[in-house]
Amino acid sequence: MGRWQPPASVGTAAVPYFRIFNPVTQSKRFDPDGLFIRRYIPELKHIPDEFLHEPWEMAPLIQASSSCIIGEDYPKPLIDHQVQRRLAIEPYETAKNMA
Repeated sequence: MGRWQPPASVGTAAVPYFRIFNPVTQSKRFDPDGLFIRRYIPELKHIPDEFLHEPWEMAPLIQASSSCIIGEDYPKPLIDHQVQRRLAIEPYETAKNMA
């Protein structure tokens, strides 16, 4: 195994079923200064540090001044991670309570 399954939150592992990695949290933890982001995602190179891990949180004026319009220069989030995490865990909780 190439160790891709744990970070992707798929496959079998000796971790609790409720451990679903949050990409924003992981980004903040392992690239706190945004060096990887700024190097490999040029659209985010000039945005303020406080929005680097969640650029979709920028106000429209900040987006314009940073030359990074969310939905045009950089994609909008495809999912709401908190909602999807809850939807992924609910079946496990249901099954656990049935046992």
